[in-house]
Amino acid sequence: MPNKRESLLVPEVKNCDYLPDVLTIFVVGASGDLAKKKTYPSLFDLHRHGFLVTERTIICGYARSAKSDEDFKAQILPYLKHGTDEEKQEFLDLCIYRKGAYDSTEDVASVFEELKVKEAELGQGGKANRLFYFAIPPNVFVPIGKSIKEAVIERAGDSTGWSRLIVEKPFGKDSESFQELSSAMGALYTEDYIYRIDHYLGKEMVQNLMILRFSNAIFEPLWNRNHVKSVTITFKEDFGTKGRGGYFDSYGIIRDVIQNHLLQVMSLVAMEPPVKVTGEGSANYVRDEKVKVLNCIEPVKMEDCVLGQYLAAPDGSEVAYTEDPTVPDDSVTPTFATIVLWIKNPRWDGIPFIIKAGKALNERKAEIRVQFKGAPGAAGLFDGQRITENELVMRLQPDEAVYIKTNVKSPGLATRPIVSELDLSYKERYDVEIFDAYTRLILEVIRGRQATFVRDDELKASWGIFTPLLHQIDASKIKPIPYEYGSRGPPESDQLTGKVGYTYHGGSYIWEKKESLGEQEI
Repeated sequence: MPNKRESLLVPEVKNCDYLPDVLTIFVVGASGDLAKKKTYPSLFDLHRHGFLVTERTIICGYARSAKSDEDFKAQILPYLKHGTDEEKQEFLDLCIYRKGAYDSTEDVASVFEELKVKEAELGQGGKANRLFYFAIPPNVFVPIGKSIKEAVIERAGDSTGWSRLIVEKPFGKDSESFQELSSAMGALYTEDYIYRIDHYLGKEMVQNLMILRFSNAIFEPLWNRNHVKSVTITFKEDFGTKGRGGYFDSYGIIRDVIQNHLLQVMSLVAMEPPVKVTGEGSANYVRDEKVKVLNCIEPVKMEDCVLGQYLAAPDGSEVAYTEDPTVPDDSVTPTFATIVLWIKNPRWDGIPFIIKAGKALNERKAEIRVQFKGAPGAAGLFDGQRITENELVMRLQPDEAVYIKTNVKSPGLATRPIVSELDLSYKERYDVEIFDAYTRLILEVIRGRQATFVRDDELKASWGIFTPLLHQIDASKIKPIPYEYGSRGPPESDQLTGKVGYTYHGGSYIWEKKESLGEQEI
């Protein structure tokens, strides 16, 4: 009899109709950090759980630097964290590495002549599907996209199955640069080829969001301006740029985290119910509703924004952002931002959606917090005692959990309401591996499911929300508010969220878990 973990995975394997065919995975930028830290470990997880078949899978890394197969495998081996040595070796035996230029049709064609021979050997005349993973900066999307189209896709024969492209953020820096990139890629590929990956859409609790909303009768009737007081989506890191501020300084926290990851999560929280969440047509049904709600959001105004930049740690253990050797001394790039968004539609009009993100803060976490309005008449019923607002909290990382803050009677003889929680912590409830977001999303690409990927009109709408603010910040060189390394960020952030209606517990409520999964101050 299968154990709990196996019983949860078996139905997933049965849903993979690609398994009888040969699958070639072509990782562009294979020598870079993203490929070795995320792409290859995720492919390894898929392989060891039976989603990639040893006898029918080819994984070819491609980049500009010269490496032997042995050197390349030695580079990625330390990042394969799970599984046995035997499983790791079996996976590495699938991997090869080839050097080539991104803008060279000839180089790509040469590699694929070799891969076609391997495909024919493995497939014995059957179909060969091809997945192209762009683990590269956006400035080379178009050159390699053109090379692949001319060398591979336009030369595909009858034995070729589907071809799909995964592309990574950033998708531009503002509306204009996004439109330029989108038009250039659109001239090469139609939308059904392109899977724009945002790994937050692959997180377990983000995937759980639509199940929670639409399959439980208790939530959807409350999911509106009549019952919700505010929605807060938070991303916090407890470390700074760690000497890698060069990339970050050209983007900042709004472009790097808020405009993509957190806005994607927000669109799932706020959207109307789609025609379907799963099944045929669900990819466009879900993304249609996301676009609709994004188009209802007004462009951000400076008065609805607080920007911060971290200082050194009080004990001197961590340097300030501008003391990072890769960051200019006079940089005004924000490492923290709180932004309030307003959705002008009948469901959410007047309800603040608070988006917070920052580096070098007091903890590492990401969560969605829906705060409900207070119980009517509660102060009179309980003789003026403070009755805390209910909250539904979905913790995205670390230690995935869903809990509801609720008021209960304090133990003992007194009739005094206190705050407690109804708690589902995944680690305690389920004996099953929580896959990395990249693992889940790569599998969705192979299955041909686009619902968890970002469509071009979503990006157009999201950049429209933030571009005016970003241009104002860049043009005026607005100086961010300094905040202490390891703090909650600038106090002005709490002032803004309090002004728009969020009630902060001020540290009076702590979510205590037996295994130190505590909720610290948000």
